[in-house]
Amino acid sequence: MMFEGKLPMPPITLGQARTVLGQLCYKTKRNMFGQTKRYAMKLRFSTYYDLPEKEWEDTIIHEMIHYYICIHNIKDTSSHGVVFRRMMEAVNRRFGRNITISHKSSSPVQAGATGSRPRFRVIAIVRMRDGKTGVKALPRVLQSILKYYNTVSGMLEVESVTLYMSNDDFFSQFPTSSAFRYHPLAESEILDHLRDAEHLRCDGKNIIREQRH
Repeated sequence: MMFEGKLPMPPITLGQARTVLGQLCYKTKRNMFGQTKRYAMKLRFSTYYDLPEKEWEDTIIHEMIHYYICIHNIKDTSSHGVVFRRMMEAVNRRFGRNITISHKSSSPVQAGATGSRPRFRVIAIVRMRDGKTGVKALPRVLQSILKYYNTVSGMLEVESVTLYMSNDDFFSQFPTSSAFRYHPLAESEILDHLRDAEHLRCDGKNIIREQRH
């Protein structure tokens, strides 16, 4: 009903991931014309968290929206861009759901685990002089953070590098490394997931934790 019968049934796999509840997975291949095609799509969900049924349903529907956009080759402005948000709001309004961009459970009960704490990541927003932005997940090692910050912020094409500490699961999709690059992403989407993050100020030699963002 939500997708007008236009979604073929994908394989669904279960795992024990602690950093992400649901994920659309697929492989890509490039043809002789340089065009990229996605295939072998599947939905993957973690059974590590024991959530209420309604929250699980919203998580599944969230990934179904990604699946719909992907399988129909719909171009969006970002991972959770204009198209995704429009579809999410339409489903919420029409079917009385509470789908969000990132999952924040009202009942974070874990199956088979006690005393676990959220995993915090050091996140860098890279702003380019040409107006582009990107995100980078950095190792939680002072020397690595300083090296990345000092090197990248000193590049001529880079306008600024801003550091945060966040436990939002959204950033788990980005591999943690100190390589001098970043993942292109709309600044508005990055900031959406940094609402509860802690700003880190860097003076080139030290990292100082500041006020909540």
